[in-house]
Amino acid sequence: MKYTIIGHFCIDVRHPEGKDEQRTYAGIMNSVKAMASLASETDTVFPVFGVGERDYYGVKTALATYKNVDISGIYSSREESNEVHFYPNGDVVTVCAKKISAPIPFAKIEPFLNVNGVLINMMSGFDITVDTLDEIRMVVRAKATPVHLDIHNLTLGVNADATRSRRPLADWRRWCFMMNSVQMNGDEALGLTAEYADVDALVKQMVPLMVQAVCITHGEKGAAVYEAQHKSAITHTVEAAPAGKNPDTVGCGDIFGAAFLQRFSTDKQIAEAARFAGACASAAARAAGEKKYSVLAAMKAAP
Repeated sequence: MKYTIIGHFCIDVRHPEGKDEQRTYAGIMNSVKAMASLASETDTVFPVFGVGERDYYGVKTALATYKNVDISGIYSSREESNEVHFYPNGDVVTVCAKKISAPIPFAKIEPFLNVNGVLINMMSGFDITVDTLDEIRMVVRAKATPVHLDIHNLTLGVNADATRSRRPLADWRRWCFMMNSVQMNGDEALGLTAEYADVDALVKQMVPLMVQAVCITHGEKGAAVYEAQHKSAITHTVEAAPAGKNPDTVGCGDIFGAAFLQRFSTDKQIAEAARFAGACASAAARAAGEKKYSVLAAMKAAP
């Protein structure tokens, strides 16, 4: 099996009070590591994204431990890498997107579309343009290749002070059209459009767009996955397993998306893909940092 992962690379820069800043590779790296951990050693994962010149070698080194990751789609850019800064103030954390890279051009993506599944995770919200998404659709639809779109930060604008705020997406129907599966958390779903006040109403509008599955994640409360059947949708409720005290939920939405696509591309069963994705996200929340991916690797052979 072959999988292509598309989205912006990012460096998370945390500014703990009274301590030096902490820089970690993030963004689409979470999705790549999750898919690589869940895929077999004979599978191939193709990440497609740009990296600032000074970070290029470090990113390649970080992925070198994953023997099933082909890094030929990672390209060096003269732009600096995306940076997202986190400033804590008591229980409140201000998030600033100080650097956002240019969208990934279709020319960089096209060589990696002869695969069994495509994951597009809108890490910055500017990862690709909707025109590029149209071009991807044109290439993969003849082979019925499943494409999983994680809306993620597509519903966030950037303010003058680099903070981000939710705003409706005027062309959301075009983004979702003919996606095999679309993923959002509850806030993203309610912020996607000003037309509908609840998730059920939004899902009903997804069915005519030929979306097969709508995944709405709710963190520790699990997820709801709506499967299109004829002209309506049935709901698969995904219960979250207890994550214990102080769960580390960073990246768990990315893990959910990778697990959903990986399992769906294998057996084409939405209900089973939803169950597996929920189990992977719950298990990962009980681990911290890079340990999440060791947990996923142990789950890939699970029934």
